Amino acid sequence: MATAAGCSSNQSALDPHGAPAIHVEHLIIGVTIICSIVWVLVMAMLGWALTRKRSSDSSQPHKRLLTLTVSAAVAATVIIIAGLTVASFYTTRGIGLPENGALTITVRGQQWWWQVLYADPDPALSFQTANEIHIPVGHDVRIQLESADVVHSFWVPSLAGKQDLVPGRNNSLLLRAERPGIYRGQCAEFCGLQHTHMAMMIVADEPADYERWAAAQRENGVTPADQDAAAGKVAFLSKPCAACHTVRGTPAIGTAGPDLTHIGSRQTIAAGLLETTRGSLAAWIADPQTLKPGSNMPMVPLSSIELRDISAYMESLK
Repeated sequence: MATAAGCSSNQSALDPHGAPAIHVEHLIIGVTIICSIVWVLVMAMLGWALTRKRSSDSSQPHKRLLTLTVSAAVAATVIIIAGLTVASFYTTRGIGLPENGALTITVRGQQWWWQVLYADPDPALSFQTANEIHIPVGHDVRIQLESADVVHSFWVPSLAGKQDLVPGRNNSLLLRAERPGIYRGQCAEFCGLQHTHMAMMIVADEPADYERWAAAQRENGVTPADQDAAAGKVAFLSKPCAACHTVRGTPAIGTAGPDLTHIGSRQTIAAGLLETTRGSLAAWIADPQTLKPGSNMPMVPLSSIELRDISAYMESLK
């Protein structure tokens, strides 16, 4: 599995760990260097103009010198802009989409969480998760981007460039990690009240670890052995929770909210808002509107015992 040593918590385009992100970093550095040189030259010319003595020289050689200077500045501007345009074009080509044989993962933006679908030609091998995307290290991954409501933007700066999710239109993005790690991403397009609380984690696993993870995710939700968790399963299925969420292997087949079949194995809940612990699960279930105002999850009236048991059940789903 991913290790802390590979974790990229900087969420910075200048901390690349994948080929697409490296191309973007090179473009950023190149543009910054060129613009810095231009700024220094402009400031130098401005300083010279402000400090030089005024001259009434209107001779032909002086006019030719001014004309030559302005012409050179215009030509340099055209060359620089054209060069940056070409560099941007080739950077875009360099972070293009992978071949058809690459792993394809569909990511659907919701207000305010990420629905992640791992589809397989055999429906029995397909599964869903939320807000946490696992990919194999050293493999090109095609991220198919969709939106269920408004415009979102998928951005994991350490691994790839930025791509919008537009309702009614499917966009794609190449994702590739060169070493195991946990890479944080964010919605980069204002999408509503809780836009800043719409993060995702990309977990890059060694290929063998990825296959083990995927096999575990295809399994149905575990049958709890703990007494509290077993009681929580009964309470979960008897409450409106089961109408909005799916736990495979149970009568809960709701599709309005995230698939909870393996929620206990995820590092965070509520799109990166809280770490996945029994306490944070209980807090979220008890009053989601206080933690994430405007989210589509309603507050379900529960007794303290029901809350304790349901949070135990959620934690057990690994």
